[in-house]
Amino acid sequence: MELLTNPLSLIVLLPGLAGLMLLAVPEHRTKAVRKLALAATLLTLLAALKLYAEFDAAGSMQFQFSLPWLPAYGINYTLGVDGISLLLIMLTALLMPAAVLASFSSIKEGQRAYYICLLFLESAMLGVFAALDLFVFYLFWEGMLIPMYFLIGIWGGPRRVYAALKFFIYTMAGSVLMLVAILWVAAAHHAQAGTWTFSMPALYGGALTAGAQFWLFAAFAFAFAVKVPLFPFHTWLPDAHVEAPTAGSVLLAGVLLKMGIYGYMRLAVPLFPAAAAVFAPWLAALGAFGVIYASLVAWSQKDLKKMVAYSSVAHLGLVMLGIMSFEPAAVSGAVLQLANHGLSTGALFLLVGILYERRHSRMIDDYGGLAKVMPYFSAVLLIVTLSSIGLPGLNGFVGEALILFGSFRVYPWLAGAALAGVVLSAVYMLGMYQQTIFGPLRHEENRLLSDLNAKEWTYLVPLLCLMLLIGLWPAPVLKMVAGPVNNYIALAQPQSTAHALELK
Repeated sequence: MELLTNPLSLIVLLPGLAGLMLLAVPEHRTKAVRKLALAATLLTLLAALKLYAEFDAAGSMQFQFSLPWLPAYGINYTLGVDGISLLLIMLTALLMPAAVLASFSSIKEGQRAYYICLLFLESAMLGVFAALDLFVFYLFWEGMLIPMYFLIGIWGGPRRVYAALKFFIYTMAGSVLMLVAILWVAAAHHAQAGTWTFSMPALYGGALTAGAQFWLFAAFAFAFAVKVPLFPFHTWLPDAHVEAPTAGSVLLAGVLLKMGIYGYMRLAVPLFPAAAAVFAPWLAALGAFGVIYASLVAWSQKDLKKMVAYSSVAHLGLVMLGIMSFEPAAVSGAVLQLANHGLSTGALFLLVGILYERRHSRMIDDYGGLAKVMPYFSAVLLIVTLSSIGLPGLNGFVGEALILFGSFRVYPWLAGAALAGVVLSAVYMLGMYQQTIFGPLRHEENRLLSDLNAKEWTYLVPLLCLMLLIGLWPAPVLKMVAGPVNNYIALAQPQSTAHALELK
């Protein structure tokens, strides 16, 4: 019962337990399946809101819970949250009910198995953000692959099997290297201290040689670069997004991509600060280049989903530049942008899914003049588009401004290049909006399209409200993450300068 009395452990396990309960519901009772899945995600959201209400922004790691699992090897089921992990848990808990609601009308076959996969995926994602044990972190990390593989491979588009396999192979390749590095770190600690442990805080700043740090950081960095996805490890993402069902695309962009950035901040940099000092300029350069490259590719897309997918590569490249600057404003902006990107890109994929359900096409050329037949949809899409390109007053502006302002102090040329990519994002996003919404009704089929219904308003309105609220008042989020951001920079800095000289 200890697993369910701790509020954080309850949040992590609740969706998975609901998924197990769905096994007892007959397949033909589709309404009961949907209601249980939605209720589980809403309860998880309420529990996450309660956690936020009780969270002390001035404190460090909170709501910690530890249960011995394999004590002989120092492996414990240890959970805890700081401001960064709580922010991402809140984002996950918010997007899941939207993903479930968006699936009600789009998923017709195998509904019970589909919602079981969604609920197991939610537990795994929440576990990644809450885990404080390297081994437990890895289990949750790998646990995400299986339900997402099935979501894409069974309920995806025509090339779903290819996209699912590509997603699985890319992610698994990075994960194997990370597992080897985790075992190496634990073995090195055992050789020095005589005890086994996989506790993240206990392993931070370990006395590893500069050479060992170099290779271990490279292993972690590769696994996380695939997940971000950082150029040139991004090629799995457009295929996965295009073929995934709407809920899969929302969770891929809204949550899973954030795990790569989170991995750098929680593991790679604090564990291996000397190597991080050497790799940081190169990773920052890849991030800045990715902003321009992905923006140019997005500009050329005719498929709405592909365009939004490449925009995600650009946004996360900017975030990578921010966290590798090790500058307070840039890192704070990067963390804020993780939430902002989840809201805006998650909403974009939901809106693309709404169009696809009505018109069965994602091609921009198949639309035009939608303002005449879908005025409310057009207004919502405008707000989300402006949020994505960082219009002042909406959430995207604050995070991007802080990243560019802070990273300019450290990497002025890279910040300038990233700024050019940000300008390009306005070009292709506004171009997409103009072609889709304005102009004449180029196709007769579009005259029959219906506007937003009550269900769609239900999951879009909270996202729109948060875009406006964070844009006008980002202080609560920035205050919540300030302590963890400072800790991240402190863990990266003290030893890095001395050891970096040895690596070079």
